[in-house]
Amino acid sequence: MPAGLEGLRIYQMAEALADAVWQEVVGWDPFSRDTLGRQLVTSADSVGGNIAEGYGRYHYRDNRQFQYCARGSLFETRHWLRRARQRQLLSQARFEELVACVEELAPQLNAYIRMLGRRSRNAGRKVQVPDEP
Repeated sequence: MPAGLEGLRIYQMAEALADAVWQEVVGWDPFSRDTLGRQLVTSADSVGGNIAEGYGRYHYRDNRQFQYCARGSLFETRHWLRRARQRQLLSQARFEELVACVEELAPQLNAYIRMLGRRSRNAGRKVQVPDEP
């Protein structure tokens, strides 16, 4: 198992979700891909991007703030998935698979945010040094 950021389960899950979304959207017709698809890919990619950016911060409090942004992007991703299903860009089965990924990641991300909050309270202003990748 990789160390550091790549070893974080939530980061691995976020990457898998983003890659699955990309694989779906890349095959859509140009109008759908350029409108709804662009929003969906951006929000899905933003989940992992915010996890990574927060991980690279030196204070737990800063890290936690980025994890809140990641959670917001995760909920935005669910919104765009619902729009894609409503507009018949996703089959019901594929929609359920992708939403299941979102639903599995959400509590994991919440647990990570809680852990960072506990560390922040325990460490005061102690500097967080991430593991070397």
